[in-house]
Amino acid sequence: MLIVEDDHELARMLAALFAEHGYAVDLAAEGQRGLHLGLSRDYDAMVIDRGLPVLDGVELVRRLRGRAVTAPALVLTAFGSVADRVAGLDAGAEDYLVKPFEIDELLARVRALHRRHLDRAQVLPLGAGRLDPRSRLVRLPTGQHVALSGQEARLLMALATRPGQVHTRASLRQRVFDEARTESIVDTYVYYLRAKLGADVVRTVRGVGYRLGEL
Repeated sequence: MLIVEDDHELARMLAALFAEHGYAVDLAAEGQRGLHLGLSRDYDAMVIDRGLPVLDGVELVRRLRGRAVTAPALVLTAFGSVADRVAGLDAGAEDYLVKPFEIDELLARVRALHRRHLDRAQVLPLGAGRLDPRSRLVRLPTGQHVALSGQEARLLMALATRPGQVHTRASLRQRVFDEARTESIVDTYVYYLRAKLGADVVRTVRGVGYRLGEL
């Protein structure tokens, strides 16, 4: 869970609340820090204040969506006008909640966002194909299916959940192969994926890392 809130007392309260309900929470007090965290880490949900310093909540959501970050976002606001809600939703937020709010309603809305996000993530697009993370099967454009190992599927999921982002070898090792000692394991599993799904499924960005390609 990412919480971006400049009211320190409210931010601490929200962090404690979500921690009690099983979330690991990252806090950011302003929009630029929230943008950095949103681009560098994976979240199940984001709670973002509308009136942030430096970079406001609506612009933060817009920039995250522009960088293919798909984690569902709920925007908190002190303003309840229709125009204000429309601005947030048009920027890419999934839900809006006006302050002051009831804790039970906030928790229920976040649970609903998380469920919808998981439902959408059950099948991830790979160009003209798709990946089912539960079965670890890739459906090729020809209609054939290819089975992946657990590590292969997790690497492909990491790329497919942020299809427009270039991932460093270090970040992929940390996210997918956290027990591996060297980054060369990423190269090994990229080779495995290409052998099974074609050379274009993972693109190399020289000097940086890898990004999702196409089947």
